[in-house]
Amino acid sequence: MKSLLVIKPSSLGDIVHALQVVQTLAKERPECRISWVVRERFAGLVQAAPFVHEVIIFRRRDGTKAFLNLLRALRGRQFDAVWDMQGLLRSGLMTWAVRSPQKWGRKDAREGAGIFYDRRVALPAAEGPHHALDILQQFLPAAGVAPRIDFPLVLKPDAAQPWAEFFSADPANTFVMFTDSRGAEKEWPRFNELTTLIFETIPNARVAWCAGKLEEPKVAVPAERFLNLTGCPMDQMIALVRQPATFIGNDSGPMHLSAASGNRVLAIFGPTSPQRFGPYPLSNRKHCAVEAPGGNLAVLAPVAVLGALQELQARKL
Repeated sequence: MKSLLVIKPSSLGDIVHALQVVQTLAKERPECRISWVVRERFAGLVQAAPFVHEVIIFRRRDGTKAFLNLLRALRGRQFDAVWDMQGLLRSGLMTWAVRSPQKWGRKDAREGAGIFYDRRVALPAAEGPHHALDILQQFLPAAGVAPRIDFPLVLKPDAAQPWAEFFSADPANTFVMFTDSRGAEKEWPRFNELTTLIFETIPNARVAWCAGKLEEPKVAVPAERFLNLTGCPMDQMIALVRQPATFIGNDSGPMHLSAASGNRVLAIFGPTSPQRFGPYPLSNRKHCAVEAPGGNLAVLAPVAVLGALQELQARKL
């Protein structure tokens, strides 16, 4: 296989997982030229992957006309193989548009996407529930590569950030908190209290907040040891969660990126399953998941999260 088109337009966490799989492929098949279809919002992350040779941007916000233009552009392209790692109708149509003798798709594809594949990858052999990354690894045998994930995910260096000096202190006492998620039901509401507990119990702690929406702390924080990057653009968010630190946050794409980057990660789960969506793999001593009682994040106490954080910090790596 000399050329591959990967179709994985979104979302952030899913793209992180797909990049980890394709990184393995690139190590085993360095002669393969890899192209990738991705939404404009996440294009910077895929462009940062040194093993991706071409990024084809899907401008979803521009509507139907832009999508039809993309299909026309893909119709003129030839690849040895196509991997639809998204498994939805829109990505299935992209797969249909491309000329290729091998069009691989997910066995669990939805919205009728499966009619556009001529081959489907198997689900993991072990009994489920299967982690999202275990499912995507099953594309590797399509290229004759045994499923595996190598850490860390190696990306090109970030552009210089004005807050980079904040992360020059001890990574063990530096914490990045991602305070929101794609869905309100997955957002733990008590990061303010946890921030206070960290400053009270961990000497010289530094805490950086990050989120897609702007939020001001409702508790007193030491200005020289607190960084508020909530509301920052996507490129800064991606750079921030890759910093050497301990990540604390909800079930979210930034959590997966921090785990893939090799950081310690404490993930907070409510209605979703850490077995399916937690930092991969949960058996890694750098990874820990806290589950809210009954899946209700409103009743998860900050002291319980702090206890899990202290246990994670104490682990020998």
